[in-house]
Amino acid sequence: MAKEISFNIDARDQLKKGVDELANAVKVTLGPKGRNVIIEKKFGAPHITKDGVTVAKEIELDDAMQNLGAQLVKEVASKTGDTAGDGTTTATVLAQAIVSVGLKNVTAGANPMDLKRGIDKAVAKVVESIKEQSEVVGDNYDKIEQVATVSANNDAVIGKLIADAMRKVSKDGVITIEEAKGTDTTIDVVEGMQFDRG
Repeated sequence: MAKEISFNIDARDQLKKGVDELANAVKVTLGPKGRNVIIEKKFGAPHITKDGVTVAKEIELDDAMQNLGAQLVKEVASKTGDTAGDGTTTATVLAQAIVSVGLKNVTAGANPMDLKRGIDKAVAKVVESIKEQSEVVGDNYDKIEQVATVSANNDAVIGKLIADAMRKVSKDGVITIEEAKGTDTTIDVVEGMQFDRG
C-alpha cells in the first residue's frame, strides 16, 4: 500500500483536524456533569458510555492524516488510563489545547523544540503544585466515600458501597467488581481464597 507523505501547514492542519475530531467527541464526557455518548457497533446494540477512553478507542477516521492525529490523542488517553487509572478525558482536553496553541506558535515562527522545553518546564511546575495540594486519604472512610462517590458519577449509593467494601477488607484486601445478573448491588466478603473453578 502506498504511503501518503505530507509536509508543513497541510500536514499540521490535517493532524489538528484529527485531534479536534477525537477530542470534541471525548470532552463532552468530562467531569461529574459530563454527558453520555452513544457508540454505534457493527454488530449488536449500541453502547452508551460516559468513559472518555472508551469513546476514544472507538474512533477511527477515514482520512489517513486526520486519523493519525486522532491516534496520537488516543495514545495520550490510553497511557493516562494505564498510569493513573482515571483522568483520560482531562488528558485528552489538555492534549487538544497543547496541540492547538503549539501549532499556532509554530505557524507564527516559534521554534518547536523551544516550545517543547517550555511545555516540559510547565509540566514540572504543575506536577509540583498538584503534589503540594494533594491529600492522603489513608483510612479516613468519609474521604474514601467522597472520592468513590465522585468516581461513580456522583452516585452516593455506589460510593457508600465502595467505602464499606474498603472498610471490610482494609488496605491489604482485594476488591473485585463484577456485573450482576439482577438489579441488586451487593457486597460479598470472602475470607481466605476463592476459586471459581477447580
